[in-house]
Amino acid sequence: MINAILVFNNYGKPRLSRFYQYFTIEEQQQIISETFHLLSKRDDQTCNFLELPSTSIICMRSTENCKLIYRHYATLFFVFCVDAAESELGILDLIQVFVESLDRSFSNVCELDLIFNSDAINYLLDEIVMSGLVIETNINNIISRFEEQNRIAKVETSPASVKATSAVSAIKNMNLPQLRDRVKDLPNTFKDLKF
Repeated sequence: MINAILVFNNYGKPRLSRFYQYFTIEEQQQIISETFHLLSKRDDQTCNFLELPSTSIICMRSTENCKLIYRHYATLFFVFCVDAAESELGILDLIQVFVESLDRSFSNVCELDLIFNSDAINYLLDEIVMSGLVIETNINNIISRFEEQNRIAKVETSPASVKATSAVSAIKNMNLPQLRDRVKDLPNTFKDLKF
């Protein structure tokens, strides 16, 4: 099981953190700090797997030993903290799927994309991992669902849609009984319109 997914830059600033176990905010910050401290000391030529010490907060909460599996891309570390039962190579492939999905979604993703598009990044991650379990690894499926979600969000926030919705709610909230009765079915009229 995946216990946590962390993305932080070369200076230890977290850009994405997702915990699949309950940890207090202080514990989460300590885990991020401890993880950065462990990984920043490692040489780039070393293995991308690291057993966590038994004194680690995540290991104390887990029934099994935990390990960090990570990849370092340019200025970002992508780190998955997993139980000992998980395959190291499988998780490395999963990190690659996540990074490629980010690249295709944001066309050459960078650290600023992670900062300014946190909702989209979290949605994309939810398409891959949910509750610590891998649910999708096909990049084409992930990207198509992500683009579909973006289209839905654009339609819901388009100016015409917002104006129509606010006009209907304004009329409904008016204290004119004869007018309110006539516009009872007004929302159904707008359903068929395409903006």
